[in-house]
Amino acid sequence: MWSSTRSILWFALPLFLILSSIPAMAHHGWGWATDQEFEITGTIVAKRLGNPHGEVTLNVDGKEWLIEVGQPWRNQRAGLTEELLSEGRIITVHGHKSAKPDERRVKAERIVIDGKDYNLYPDRSS
Repeated sequence: MWSSTRSILWFALPLFLILSSIPAMAHHGWGWATDQEFEITGTIVAKRLGNPHGEVTLNVDGKEWLIEVGQPWRNQRAGLTEELLSEGRIITVHGHKSAKPDERRVKAERIVIDGKDYNLYPDRSS
């Protein structure tokens, strides 16, 4: 009896761990975004910087867009600071928008502030 229960646990536990990690992998990849390049300009109305990635909310023609920026190390490497992403600043975001037509969300690859480029993903052309 003990050995059959143990066998089930050895099989079920790894399967449970693999399946429970799928939603996290789906969120943090690029799968939710379109392949098409997208550009949007707006005024920062809110921000949350930190892990797993930062978020900036833009007001664009009276509608709010959620912009995913990089992880803290990626933002720092690109030269993006909290001050540059402060409320009231106008920025242009180059990246990829959500594949869901009604979702106003963009994964930023490059951000332009006061005419200067801040490239979050230098290995990608944006």
